Amino acid sequence: MPEDERPPAPDHLRILAEGEIEVVGRLPWSSNGTFLVTCVQEGVELPAVYKPLRGERPLWDFPPGIYRREVAAWVLSEALGWGLVPATVEREDCPLGVGSLQRFVPADFSEHYFTLVEDTGTHEAFRTLCAFDVVANNTDRKSGHCLLGEDGSIWAIDHGLCFHEDPKLRTVIWEFAGEPLGDGLCRDLARLAARPPDAFDGLLSPAEIRALARRADRLAADGSLPAPGDDRHHYPWPLV
Repeated sequence: MPEDERPPAPDHLRILAEGEIEVVGRLPWSSNGTFLVTCVQEGVELPAVYKPLRGERPLWDFPPGIYRREVAAWVLSEALGWGLVPATVEREDCPLGVGSLQRFVPADFSEHYFTLVEDTGTHEAFRTLCAFDVVANNTDRKSGHCLLGEDGSIWAIDHGLCFHEDPKLRTVIWEFAGEPLGDGLCRDLARLAARPPDAFDGLLSPAEIRALARRADRLAADGSLPAPGDDRHHYPWPLV
């Protein structure tokens, strides 16, 4: 079929925000209630991951509503122009109440960071993801949170434990510590630091948004990826 006759790509955000939701089942191995659902709009079906507020376990260091941080991670990825996080929305009219809906990424689930990093062709994407995690202050970047999509892209998921004001970076990705970011990523970070998107409002607190901007500004000024210090634990558990 000629390219100009192909049907347009589905509008994932619109389907997530407006489509009829049907629960397929609960996803195993999650500490919080997490469900695979299907969003259907105008005959188009989109698998999605639903994380309801009702399914969250209380945390001592994060306030209730960590599902909003899943949405904030997508906002950050889009604001930087890095395309690392699948489309994600906040929605109230879900089967178990308000929560986040994120496009389910078809992937080879036998692959994860520890297997993917062996291919040098993934290193550029992982350097970018390292910078993303520094700015997001990701406290839970496990190996299994890195997916190899069917399109060959590296995708990052599970960002409920991000954006804390205090330094909490914990990740399995330290191979690129000290390596330069490059001018392009530094420009993206500086732009974000100068004007964080309004879409963060309501997802993060004002103090968290200010802290995010400071992290982006500092990383852009340093121009290289940080190395783990000896002041605290820098790896999540479990690693995968």
